[in-house]
Amino acid sequence: MNIAQYTIKNRVISWLFLLILAIGGASSFLNLGRLEDPAFTIKDAMVVTAYPGASAEEVEEELTYPIEKAIRRLPYVDKIVSTSAPGLSQITVSMKMEYDESELPQIWDEVRRKVNDLAPSLPSGARTPAVIDDFGDVYGVLYMVTGSSYEFDDLKQYVDTLRRELELVEGVGKVSIDGVQQEQVFIEMSLTRLAALNLDMSQVVNLLTQENAVLDAGQMTINGESLFLRPTSVGSSIDPIIHGRDSGQLVRLSDVSTLHRGFQEIPTHRMRYNGQQALSLGIAFSDGVNVVEVGQAVDKRMAELMQDRPVGIELHPLYHQSQEVENSVNGFLLSLAEAVAIVIVILLFTMGLRSGLIIGAVLLLTMLGTFILMENADIELQRISLGALIIALGMLVDNAIVVVEGILVGMQRGKSKLEACKDIVSQTQWPLLGATIIAIVAFAPIGLSPDATGEFMNSLFYVLLFSLFLSWVTALTLTPFLADILLSAPSTQEDSKDPYQGRGFLIFGGLLRWSLKFRKTTMVAMVLLLAGAITGFGQVKQAFFPPSNTPMFYLDMWLPEGTDIRETEAMVKQVEQYILLRPEAEFVASTIGQGLPRFTLTYAPEQSYASYAQLAIRSDNQDNMMALARVLDEQLPKAFVEPLFQLKLMEFGPSPKSKIEARLSGADPDVLRQLAAQVEDILNQDGGARGVRHNWRERTKELVPVLDDSQARRLGISNEAVAQTLKMAFGGSTVGMYRDGTRMLPIVTRLEQQYRDDYATLDNLKIWSPTLQHYVPIQQVVRSIDLVWTDSLIQRKDRKRTITVMADHNVLGDETADVLFKRIRPKVEALALPAGYELEWGGEYESTLDAQSSLFGSLPMGYLFMFIITVVLFNSFRKPAVIWLTVPLSLIGVTIGLLITNQPFTFTALLGLLSLSGMVLKNGIVLLDQINLELASGKEPYQAIVDSAISRVRPVSNAALTTILGMIPLVFDAFFASLAVTIMFGLGFATVLTLVVVPVLYAMFFKIKTP
Repeated sequence: MNIAQYTIKNRVISWLFLLILAIGGASSFLNLGRLEDPAFTIKDAMVVTAYPGASAEEVEEELTYPIEKAIRRLPYVDKIVSTSAPGLSQITVSMKMEYDESELPQIWDEVRRKVNDLAPSLPSGARTPAVIDDFGDVYGVLYMVTGSSYEFDDLKQYVDTLRRELELVEGVGKVSIDGVQQEQVFIEMSLTRLAALNLDMSQVVNLLTQENAVLDAGQMTINGESLFLRPTSVGSSIDPIIHGRDSGQLVRLSDVSTLHRGFQEIPTHRMRYNGQQALSLGIAFSDGVNVVEVGQAVDKRMAELMQDRPVGIELHPLYHQSQEVENSVNGFLLSLAEAVAIVIVILLFTMGLRSGLIIGAVLLLTMLGTFILMENADIELQRISLGALIIALGMLVDNAIVVVEGILVGMQRGKSKLEACKDIVSQTQWPLLGATIIAIVAFAPIGLSPDATGEFMNSLFYVLLFSLFLSWVTALTLTPFLADILLSAPSTQEDSKDPYQGRGFLIFGGLLRWSLKFRKTTMVAMVLLLAGAITGFGQVKQAFFPPSNTPMFYLDMWLPEGTDIRETEAMVKQVEQYILLRPEAEFVASTIGQGLPRFTLTYAPEQSYASYAQLAIRSDNQDNMMALARVLDEQLPKAFVEPLFQLKLMEFGPSPKSKIEARLSGADPDVLRQLAAQVEDILNQDGGARGVRHNWRERTKELVPVLDDSQARRLGISNEAVAQTLKMAFGGSTVGMYRDGTRMLPIVTRLEQQYRDDYATLDNLKIWSPTLQHYVPIQQVVRSIDLVWTDSLIQRKDRKRTITVMADHNVLGDETADVLFKRIRPKVEALALPAGYELEWGGEYESTLDAQSSLFGSLPMGYLFMFIITVVLFNSFRKPAVIWLTVPLSLIGVTIGLLITNQPFTFTALLGLLSLSGMVLKNGIVLLDQINLELASGKEPYQAIVDSAISRVRPVSNAALTTILGMIPLVFDAFFASLAVTIMFGLGFATVLTLVVVPVLYAMFFKIKTP
């Protein structure tokens, strides 16, 4: 039994199917998770190893190199990037794209085993390497907590209380506090008083360590009861009694030093909000939860906690993902509703009231059914999945339009409703299936791409897969069923007249006959248009991902390398005050020393640099944000000469740190710096480059005490004793832990402030001589103190020293990074590189190539499969060739559209171009199938071509019109605008290709003569 006949005859089953789609789809829609952007897996981990006292070169050779070598033996590794700095090695390991989220935990365990196996062979003094693999934690709700009248410790205790309470909210996975400073106990010793009592600083340190140690004195048994022995001293363990060597006098530590509690003097990370010191409170959601619902639960609990908030402490939301998600999803749902309404209104006007209602109902049911499949596949409602539904709208109605059109034509030609339904379904079910599969396969490279970009976009493929296949099912089942209910049979012979006698059909028929008569002229014109489009495409702007429409941007600030973090913070204070004077600034959140916590998946925090700061600046809307950004971009470099500023807009997808990156690899740091300077000169001479710098930063100064080894041996003074003395004197040395309840506070010994800030202290500093049993001036063992320049940062990529020159285009102008790159690339590549040195391009160029290579990796198989389908459908090679030759011609409309609208050709536009090929092929298949039917009915070949093309005018035009106008809401979305333009203009021209060029090519291939 024909499927159409089955659905019409078995109405109960048809109604059941309809209700399942309607009710189940509505329920699934309410249950679907909500996200602003889809998740993607960050396949990086960092291996951090401290090596106190080692220079950057020593760290590189003794730590970074052996760890890199061990990790590289793992078969999963894609690339290794490392930073060697004085006393610290930071190695970022990136895994190959084919490993997904489920495999990474096991891989990270293997990395840990490799590193731990290597640990015993690392140099003495190196700490145990730490493997950090939680880069994917996203703190979707990020608060900045301030309290101008509170001590830092009080503020920290309050934030700790909030963390404990928020961790109990269901759906919250992790709560993190950043910007914390370590509280310490400082013992600042007086050189004068130590010398007067002939005390050794080492003796004082050892005594402090002993006093604060937990000692095991065993236990004893008395009358059958076991009692532990806990020795303790009278008085404070932080102020012990010291015995003078010569005088025998007993003195307290406080007699020779100043004791106080405070916070680390040189922090590693500071945070600020609107000019006040701040802490950040980041809340990460658990996997698979509804972000909006959990965000509302967090807000409710936070409102309850705010009732007990101390006066003066304020919480400021820097980013609230649940609110952003709600706004984003609601905005997209509105766009989806607008698109559906546009499509249905068009159908009502072009197909008639009842036909339009049938197709509109099938469209809605198909979308509701798609929500059921999305819920089962764990695909949330987010920017990409909702965009996919809008993209699919035109294609969803395409199958139903063909069926309804066939039913109407059959009824007008005297058939009964049942016969018309049976005939059109039998005639089109397999061509429509083949065309639908081809449209789906056109998007397959997106779903099969393993890289981060493909993972970010793959819900587009799956939503289109579900919706398009379901549209084929509903077109063959529910469309005939609803047509049988709603359509009325023709009542008179007049109603059964030729349905293709309208003015539009007559005009099109005349154009088609002219094109068939002058077929060579027609095809030459098309080839010339294609050549012009290819040439014009070179003028289209190229980009990777567009900027986000969130009204917030970043301002990176780099001071010269070696700048103390306190000086960096002082400069940030001045810049903050300058920005806050602008009325467009809603808030300014600053992070000094490293990046912000990752509050969106596309945000990549900067590593730890004392000379680095980042300001996150938000306005109340996009226009004000752009106005503020332009003012700051122009005025800040004039107002503050010393820092290097780099303005960045938030972006939708994964993006590199800088748009332009030139990597130079080689052995000699001096040669690398010389080459980098040449590349920087090229970029600085180009007016379009911004934020030009390289990642080795400036060389820094070091004080190098040169020891007299022979004299030191005679005095019994070791190199370690000299280093320890210098460290305690100036930087401060941790000598133990002070127990304050549940807290453990480091005890730091150092000289008093007056000595630490005076270079002359080096001349007055004394060191204990075990041989002479008294202090001697340090000059007796330190021959000289040299000032030298050194590389404080040594960067490597895949175990080769690599310096990366970075720059950005003017993100506020019309010029894209690709335009700047194409302009400077030949100049940089013209530089003569010494033997053994090489240049490699990174940045947006590399990201685009990686994304496209992953995309195009599966493209040949996809297109081969599509071609095989067309061959199987027509049992011919020439007929599929007719259709496939029209695919490149669609580039004509794409080029025209992008140039007219001044839209860049982004990665999303590339996806639109691929999908366009599926749409063109689908329309061509339906037209060629109609030609076959007309020929089979006995018509002359020429007349069969003309009649088939005319009969396809309404369904093809309606499908194109609904797709084009349904895309209108996406034109106003920053992420999908270029894709929408690509499909709208490309499909508009492709409609002409299908209706005119396909018949002309068919006539040429099969040598059909014009009467």
